[in-house]
Amino acid sequence: MGHETKMLATEIIEVLESMENPHNKSGMARFGINTERAFGISMKDLHPIAKAIKKNHELAIDLWETGFHEARILAVLIAEPKLLTSELMDKWALDFNSWDLCDQACGKLFCKSPLAWEKVNQWYEREEEFVKRASFALMAALAVHSPIKTNEPFLNLLEMIAAAPCDERNFVKKAVNWALRQIGKRNMILRDAAVQACREIGKNFDGSKAARWIIHDALREFDNEKTFARTAKSRHN
Repeated sequence: MGHETKMLATEIIEVLESMENPHNKSGMARFGINTERAFGISMKDLHPIAKAIKKNHELAIDLWETGFHEARILAVLIAEPKLLTSELMDKWALDFNSWDLCDQACGKLFCKSPLAWEKVNQWYEREEEFVKRASFALMAALAVHSPIKTNEPFLNLLEMIAAAPCDERNFVKKAVNWALRQIGKRNMILRDAAVQACREIGKNFDGSKAARWIIHDALREFDNEKTFARTAKSRHN
């Protein structure tokens, strides 16, 4: 089976190579995506390929090992969440070299794993930029997708966000902001708690440019009339 999936991975890479788009690749680079081993293929064009392949965990592992950006995106789309091991999640997180790959993995795959909450806590302590980002990206994904009905786990995440040393690195601070906003939009109780978390961040990290940006951007969204109305009507209230 392993030999078969490796052969299939090679065939898929050949297909991806035939779809290479230099124009899209330049656009990806302008958005801060690492294009060193990318073909410039859009998500719109990758989804039909993933749909045709269907779920195939072994193939996902083989595709990831090729190191090509789009192959790793496909790996995220076809991997089986329930088959993810702690070791594999850690390995893939260490391989993240681009914000979009990190976010796709967290939002499409990792958040569906039984290990998701455990990884939030483990990666929160890490210093590698994209592993650190993955902790907060996973928080954001769980805020949107988790079926948990109680607020307590998300209140705990807000405490973690408020207490996290303010990281000035762009890809980390944006993920912190994302997690804060997504949790705050889950329901009105969490909105109020997220606003309080903003106050805590401001108090704990006065003088930090990253903290000021995180707070300003989050509060602007929380105070938006349409966002407020959607939060008030959320199924999680």
